[in-house]
Amino acid sequence: MPSIRIPTPLRAYTANQAQVAVAGETVGAALDDLTTLYPDLRPHLFQENQLRNFVNVFLGEEDVRFLDGLETELSDNDSLRIIPSIAGGC
Repeated sequence: MPSIRIPTPLRAYTANQAQVAVAGETVGAALDDLTTLYPDLRPHLFQENQLRNFVNVFLGEEDVRFLDGLETELSDNDSLRIIPSIAGGC
């Protein structure tokens, strides 16, 4: 079963879980399963049915936007990481 690593700022929406096992054969299906398990997380990841611009999802070392996006296929032992963009500074 694939898993998704949750960044610290979003763990408040996953009952403080750092990693969540999810069902799904694609990145999109896995994220849908995650947000079904934790519905309060969905607005932080998606705008309508698209990933928010500042949310990056990695499969291994690859940003899924440079693979097949939400249609990127997953294997049972794959691990995804959600990495929110950080902006600011002087």
